[in-house]
Amino acid sequence: MRGAILGGLLGLAFGLLTWVRPGHPPAPGVAGPTVEILVLDNGFHTDFVMPRAALASRPGALTTALDSLAPGDRVRVGWGDARFYVDQSPISDRLPDGARAFFRPGGNPSVLMLRPEAGDPAAAHAGEDVRRLVLSAAAFEPVRARLERSLAAPGGRPRVAATRPGDPVRFFASTETFSILHLCNHWAGEVLGAGGLAIRPVWSILSSEIGDALDAQGPGEGALDKGALDKAGVRD
Repeated sequence: MRGAILGGLLGLAFGLLTWVRPGHPPAPGVAGPTVEILVLDNGFHTDFVMPRAALASRPGALTTALDSLAPGDRVRVGWGDARFYVDQSPISDRLPDGARAFFRPGGNPSVLMLRPEAGDPAAAHAGEDVRRLVLSAAAFEPVRARLERSLAAPGGRPRVAATRPGDPVRFFASTETFSILHLCNHWAGEVLGAGGLAIRPVWSILSSEIGDALDAQGPGEGALDKGALDKAGVRD
C-alpha cells in the first residue's frame, strides 16, 4: 500500500515537472506587419520591452495607462509584488519582505509596471540577458490583451499604485495576486504563452525557463512566425 502511494506521488511529481503548457495558437496571417519584443532577464526576473504604438493600438485601460506616461517610443513592461517589486533598497535589507511576498497565505497585491524608453535599446539593457522576439501583428494582439487583463481598471480607469522620484516609471494596480504559486516569471510565461510560446509552468519559477523556452521553440515555429532570438544581445 505504501509503495503504491509513494509511486503515485512520484508519478505526480514527475508529471508536474515535465508538464508543458502549450501556447495559445496564433491568429492566422503571418504575413504583414510585425511587432518586436525584447525579453529581458536580469538573472531572477523577466521584463519585456514593447513598442508603445503596438501596445496602444486599441482603446481601453492599457491605452489609458500608456497615455499617462512620459514620452518614449518603447515601454518596459513587468509585473510583481506591490511592495517588493517597487522597492529598490538593497536586497539584503528586503529578505523578510521577500519571504512575505512568497509565502503569505492567499497571495499579495501586485502591480503592472510601465516605463517609457527611448534611445538605443542595446545600451539601455547592456547589463541584462536580452532576447529579441518578432511576432506578427496578429500574434501580438493576444499578448497585448493578456497585459490589459492584468490591469485593475474599474470603469476603465487604471490606478497608479506607486511611482519613483526622478524616474518616469509608473506602477499600476493589478487584478492578480503574487505568491510562490504565481511569481513574476510565471506571469511572463503566461504573457508569451498568449502569443504562442509553449512553456513548463513549474520550471518558470526561474527566469531562465523563459529564455530556454524561447530558444527551444526557435524562429519560424508556432507564433514565433518571424522570430529572431539573439541570445547574446540585441542585433539588427
